[in-house]
Amino acid sequence: MLEGRALVKETDMSTKMQIHAMACASHALDLYDVSDCISVAAHIKKEFDSVYGNGWQCVVGSSFGCYFTHSSGTFIYFALETLNFLIFKGTSS
Repeated sequence: MLEGRALVKETDMSTKMQIHAMACASHALDLYDVSDCISVAAHIKKEFDSVYGNGWQCVVGSSFGCYFTHSSGTFIYFALETLNFLIFKGTSS
């Protein structure tokens, strides 16, 4: 599974939610090819929407930039295998 492979770069999520995010990413990589970042991201987003309510966003890739506002306690950015994962829940303005 993901023991020792994930590296959290930045987060404000609870430890339990972080573990869920990384486990979900690992499971998505078991289901989809590492080059199919859209399917991996969609899998993670759907899981988080289902468990924590709608409004989650997920970006997966090896190189990307971003700028966003998120709800407190809902952000994680981590690396797993060759990919970076950004998961967050947006705020309503």
